[in-house]
Amino acid sequence: MNCMTQRNIHARWYSSLFIATLITLSGCKKTEDSPPPATAVTAMTIAAQDIPVDFPFVARVESSQNVDIHARVSGYLDSKSYTEGGKVSKNQVLFKLDQRPFQAALDAARAQLASNQAALNTAQLTLNRYNELTPRGAASQADLDNAIGTHQQAKASVSQAKANVTQAELNLSYTVITSPVDGISGMAIPSVGTYIDASNSKMTTVATLSPMWINFSVSENQRQSQTEATKKGLLRAPANGIYEAEILLGNNQIYAQRGKLTFASPFYNSNTGTFMVRASVDNPNGALLPNQYVNVVLKGAVRPNAILLPQRAVQQGAGTNYVWVVGKNSQAEYRPVTTGPWRGLGWFVNSGLNAGEQVIVDGVTTLRPEAPLKVTPLSAAEMNKSLGLTPANEAPSAAKK
Repeated sequence: MNCMTQRNIHARWYSSLFIATLITLSGCKKTEDSPPPATAVTAMTIAAQDIPVDFPFVARVESSQNVDIHARVSGYLDSKSYTEGGKVSKNQVLFKLDQRPFQAALDAARAQLASNQAALNTAQLTLNRYNELTPRGAASQADLDNAIGTHQQAKASVSQAKANVTQAELNLSYTVITSPVDGISGMAIPSVGTYIDASNSKMTTVATLSPMWINFSVSENQRQSQTEATKKGLLRAPANGIYEAEILLGNNQIYAQRGKLTFASPFYNSNTGTFMVRASVDNPNGALLPNQYVNVVLKGAVRPNAILLPQRAVQQGAGTNYVWVVGKNSQAEYRPVTTGPWRGLGWFVNSGLNAGEQVIVDGVTTLRPEAPLKVTPLSAAEMNKSLGLTPANEAPSAAKK
C-alpha cells in the first residue's frame, strides 16, 4: 500500500469519527433541552364556605337534683324498704323509724286537746251565765270580768293543744321516710336498729336521672380566643345564642339525646384557672349516671367564608406554613399561608389562598417551583375522608361540583 492510499484511509476514518461525535453531541444537547416529566399530583379546588365549628371538652355528669335524705325526728331505725342502687319513685317509702313513741305522743296531745276543749265549753257556759246576771245586778262586774278572762284562757289553751296535735301528727309522719323525687338511690348509711338523731341523720341519697347536667370547664385562654375570633369575624355563634351539646360515651359512642347549653358561670375559679359551664340533657332511659365522665362537643358555631384544607396539604417551613398550588400552565407554585385552628383532620387557612385556586394535597414531597404537573382532582368522598368529616357533616367545596 502506497502513502497516498494510507492518507485517504486515515482521512475517511477521521471524517467518520468527526461525524459520529457531532451526532452524539447533537443528541446530548437535545436531551438536555427536553422538559422534565410532569409530576402526578392530586389537588382540591378551594371554595370559601360557612363551615360548622365544634368545641370538644371532657365533662362530668351530675344529677339535676341530687337529694340527701335526712331523718327529721330522732328514734330507732325500724326498717329499710328499698333496693340500694336501684331506681325509686317519688313518695316511695325508703325507711321507717319506730313509730310507737310518736303514736303515744300523738294520743297524749289529742287527749290534752279534748280536756282543754271541755274546759273551754265550761268557761263558755259560765261566761254566758254572768252575761245574763250582771245587767240585773245578780252578779258583780268583777265576776263577769273573771268569767271573760277564764274563757279567753281556755280558748288559748285549746289553740295550743291543737298545735301540739298537729306537731305530733307531723312527727309521726316523719317516721316514714320517702323519696322526694324519681331517681336512683344510693347506699343506706345507717343499719336497721341504729338510733337516729341530729348527729347521724343522713340516711341515703337519691339522684334524679332526667334531666342530667353535663358540667365542664373552659379555660381563660379558650374563652379569650373565642371572643377574639368572634370580633374578627372568624367565628359566628348560633343564631339563638344557644349551643347544642353532643355527648360521647365510651368508645366515642354518640348518646341519642342532644343537650343545650344552659349555664355559664361568670365567676373565674382561681384554683383551676377556668370557668364552669353546664349543659342540660334529657336522660329518659337512665344511660347517663351521676359522676360519670363523658366527652361533650358543643355544636352550632360557624366559621364564615372559611377555607379548610387536609392537614397533609399544609407544609411547615422555617417559621412559616405553606402550600403548593397549581399555578399558570399547570406548574407548581409555592404559597405561604396563615393557618388557624384544626377541625377534625383539617386545618383552617386564614389567609394566603383564594376561592377557585387548586391546592395540591398528594404528591407534594418532590415538588419544586414551576415544576410541571399532572393534576388529578380530589373526589368529594376522599376530601371528606381527608378532613375527618362524616357524610352528615361534609364540608362543601368546589371539588364536589
